[in-house]
Amino acid sequence: MKVYPLYLNGKFVTTQKTIRVVNPSSTEVFAEICTIDRAAVAQAVADAHAAFPAWRALTAKARGDFLKKIADELERRREEFARVITMENGKPLAQSMGEMAMSVDHLRWFAEEARRAYGRIVPQQTDGKRHLVVKTPMGVVAAISPWNFPLVLAVRKIAPALAAGNTVILKPASATPICAAMFAECVEAAKLPKGVFQLVAGSAREIAQEFLDNPLCRKITFTGSTEVGRSLIQGAAKEIKPLSLELGGHAPVIVFDDADLDAAVEGAMITKFRNTGQSCIASNRIYVQRGVYDKFLEKFAAQTRMLKTGDGFEEGVLVGPLINEEGLNKALEHIQDAVTHGAKLLCGGKRMNRKGYFLEPTVLADVPTAAACMTEETFAPVAPVCPFNSDDEVIERANQSQYGLSAYAFTRDLKRAFRLMELLEAGTIGINDGVPTTSQCPFGGIKQSGWGRELGVEGMDAFLETKHVSLGLGI
Repeated sequence: MKVYPLYLNGKFVTTQKTIRVVNPSSTEVFAEICTIDRAAVAQAVADAHAAFPAWRALTAKARGDFLKKIADELERRREEFARVITMENGKPLAQSMGEMAMSVDHLRWFAEEARRAYGRIVPQQTDGKRHLVVKTPMGVVAAISPWNFPLVLAVRKIAPALAAGNTVILKPASATPICAAMFAECVEAAKLPKGVFQLVAGSAREIAQEFLDNPLCRKITFTGSTEVGRSLIQGAAKEIKPLSLELGGHAPVIVFDDADLDAAVEGAMITKFRNTGQSCIASNRIYVQRGVYDKFLEKFAAQTRMLKTGDGFEEGVLVGPLINEEGLNKALEHIQDAVTHGAKLLCGGKRMNRKGYFLEPTVLADVPTAAACMTEETFAPVAPVCPFNSDDEVIERANQSQYGLSAYAFTRDLKRAFRLMELLEAGTIGINDGVPTTSQCPFGGIKQSGWGRELGVEGMDAFLETKHVSLGLGI
């Protein structure tokens, strides 16, 4: 069994203590990664701080060239990476390849965006003055990434932070750290200066606390649960530390009478079952207008029954296992709770009789608002569907959530589409589009789905300080 080292101050470091990594398809341990204690994390922060002046002094083009080299390494090893992602996360291999493609695209986007961290000159209101707005990097950035998209959601933080001139310490999820260790190998191959990027692993609580308490760590960027995000907010208060938070979601999908029904069904399938439903932007509530409700349910349930579920390396598999026993049990509890409240189980609903954390893809109809799955994030291949009558009704119901990360709607009415864009409370809205995320557009949530934005020009700005310079010229 391979034991992966950490990457600290330009060197691969092995330690005695390790974390075991489990394949959720087989429940077997297939790799280990080394860990460090809080004192070693503090040293990593110090080393990142020492590396910062030289890194920020490089031209934006030079920093971008390093990111391109890392992207080239990822591209060269894409099949190897994809296989590891499938082993540690469980997602189908084709979806892991898609994650690789997006990771490469993020790196290349921010490699170019580094050159466009523009300031501006502001017209003066007083004679003898000139006003400039300049952008400068923040310093050491701590990045904490999740297990559901273990590479691409790490890259979304690393790439813009490095492009902006910051140094980065990555703490990946303990369930899926191996692709992060391989990313460090790509960093080494690209000959990034020592200390500019480092990889740590160990106790999530201890590492996060060091990031929070250490004044040399100037920002934390985190993707994960709202519960953990809330604790980071509380911890950041002491140092008034800036945070970027991409937290939980509970996305609605709205299908109107006038929608292309086949396209709506296809879109709902993607938003619900991609990554086994383990996505912050996955659809958690599907609202269908009464005029097409029965037809939608018939088509949607039929396609769900046809989904092949299994090990991500099996031919034709579209749905993999859940990440662990806890996630599987929560999904089963949500299904039972919905049925108890009066929902109809159209298909699925049971744990599969095989090794691994597999759940049959599930469709629930006529799900009442009181069911837990209508207010809590299920994070599983469970699709609750319910009818609605009017636009005003469904917009109100869609917005009745503490979350506001994403929302989807299917309609041919342009006037309605614009109304939905303005009234739906979500950071990303897909209109007739089940895959809206892209490198060049901002991603993030409102309400309890987080603070700030990743990707797009906003993703770079999140790692830059904005300064106003008032220049007295004496003229």
